[in-house]
Amino acid sequence: MSVFRALLAPLAAVSFLAASPVLAGSPLPLVRPAARPTPPVRVDPTYWFVGMKNPKLQLLVHAPGIAASQVALAAYPGVTLDGFQKLESANYLLVNLTVSPQAQPGQLRLQFKGNKSFTQTYELRPRNQEAARTQGLTQADFIYMLMPDRFSNGDPRNDVVKGTRVSRVARDSMYARHGGDLRGIQNHFDYLKQLGVTAIWPTPLIENDMPKASYHGYAVTDCYKIDPRYGTNAEYGQFVRAAHANGLKVVQDIVLNHWGTNNYLYLDQPAADWFHHFPTFTRSNYNAYALNDPHGSALDRKLENDGWFDTTMADVNQSNPLVATYSTQNFLWWVESTGLDGYRIDTYPYSDPQFLMDWGKALADEYPKLTLYGEAWEGTPSEQAFFAQNIFPPVNGFKSNLPGVLDFITTFAIADALKGGDLNKIYQSLQSDWLYTDATRNVTFLDNHDMSRFYSVIGEDFAKYKMGIAWLLTLRGIPQLYYGTEVLMKNFSDPDGKVREDFPGGWAGDKLNYFKERPGQAGAAFDYVSKLANYRKAHPVLSSGKLMQFIPQDGIYTYFRYNEADCVMVIANNTDQAKTVDGTRFAERTSGFASGVEVVSGVGVSDLKSLTVPARTVWVVELRK
Repeated sequence: MSVFRALLAPLAAVSFLAASPVLAGSPLPLVRPAARPTPPVRVDPTYWFVGMKNPKLQLLVHAPGIAASQVALAAYPGVTLDGFQKLESANYLLVNLTVSPQAQPGQLRLQFKGNKSFTQTYELRPRNQEAARTQGLTQADFIYMLMPDRFSNGDPRNDVVKGTRVSRVARDSMYARHGGDLRGIQNHFDYLKQLGVTAIWPTPLIENDMPKASYHGYAVTDCYKIDPRYGTNAEYGQFVRAAHANGLKVVQDIVLNHWGTNNYLYLDQPAADWFHHFPTFTRSNYNAYALNDPHGSALDRKLENDGWFDTTMADVNQSNPLVATYSTQNFLWWVESTGLDGYRIDTYPYSDPQFLMDWGKALADEYPKLTLYGEAWEGTPSEQAFFAQNIFPPVNGFKSNLPGVLDFITTFAIADALKGGDLNKIYQSLQSDWLYTDATRNVTFLDNHDMSRFYSVIGEDFAKYKMGIAWLLTLRGIPQLYYGTEVLMKNFSDPDGKVREDFPGGWAGDKLNYFKERPGQAGAAFDYVSKLANYRKAHPVLSSGKLMQFIPQDGIYTYFRYNEADCVMVIANNTDQAKTVDGTRFAERTSGFASGVEVVSGVGVSDLKSLTVPARTVWVVELRK
């Protein structure tokens, strides 16, 4: 989520069901989402698990007047009540438990005694074997990013859910709901596999019950619930299992920094210090440079971290330890409940720095294979690297433990090279990898839901399009493709709704159905992505191989991906004329190889010492001995 989206946007506890893996195309259970009245007693987390590495559990109990109650725990082996705590609001009570390693799954009984005495059961579940198989992502993966509301409508019955604040579907409005859902994504697993995709990143699926522009998902209104317009919690759990059964990983898009102003925790705030408040509405300054500026002011740092992202996005006070625990438990709960493979973290620099360090450690301790990468939309390599694991000493007490970030610097470099011809920016973006502990954990991309679409940025030039795709799929890092880029969807982000259009064929009656037929250049684009992505998938040298690049000269940029056995040369001619390149310059990598094959076209390259590369072309050449 970007500052640009915020400025352009209009102002304005369901259990998972155990189920066997579901394959693409098989029906989900007919559990229809429906609005339900707020239960008389709500407990977050909805349930918990035995055997977690951190035995401490904080329950937030919400009910009218609950703060007047005393709490006791009926005897349960391995679980102790550490105490309970009142908050400012009379409608909340915190209950603190220790769940020892010896505790077994079952039902706790919490006894509340006050104006009205009652017993609340609370479930402890066994650890989820799916969560134990959380895979994480590596360079071998290829991520497909999509907006679920705009990708495909697989179940029209959940388009309108009674009781939600948006009670209609209007595909002719860029700010309305369009009806895409989990079922729609799952219906097209085969399409994604044909493309060469190995991981799916939907924008947030968590409930966003806001009255306007709720489709994007970045204003969460219930941290423990899938938005009913996409499906149920149970269906999401089955979606992850079905993806895994089809060889696809799942990345969940999450927001740490803010919640929607219709979140029940904002409408009925546990305490004033659960959110950042100012005398009048105060936006973030959207300037992360303040966080590590050695000459910076405390005011600028406060505005970056504590200012609101938008009028409808309440800024969460993560420096409050109760809030920090609530949030951390929530994201542990989603991994354990579903077995998802990674988190993409929205607006990463805007969160409290100490919270980010503690949160990252808590997730890594519990799920060491879980992939974490954050949105750090910054303008310089060093500023971007500051928010990932890096070589820097702590600055203002912050030392990032985030494995990777979205690599905006390389994105901008590729666009600049194709628009203006300067290849040095790509070279320099990779040269800056020394700033990171491991730059291969960064996610590379050409565009996303906040940016003008790549095909439009490069002037709808198909030769340049293929060059960008070739770089995306052969450079270091984990490549990500924005939905529709593979079929040349286009437009400029003015406003961002124009780059969030429906995928053609995702709705019954669409005139075009790119899932089935892709005429003209849309088909050529799909085939190019598919051919190169599947080659990459079958040849680990392009994902796990080392990278060696040569300084660009005369409009030619060359690099190699290599290991002990294999070597792939990527050579780009970024000029409007064919170029004959002296290949002897690359002898330290080509030595021992006599020829090669361009992997997309299948054309042989017989002489590695003299290469004539056509205009506006990237060759991906598998070297042969």
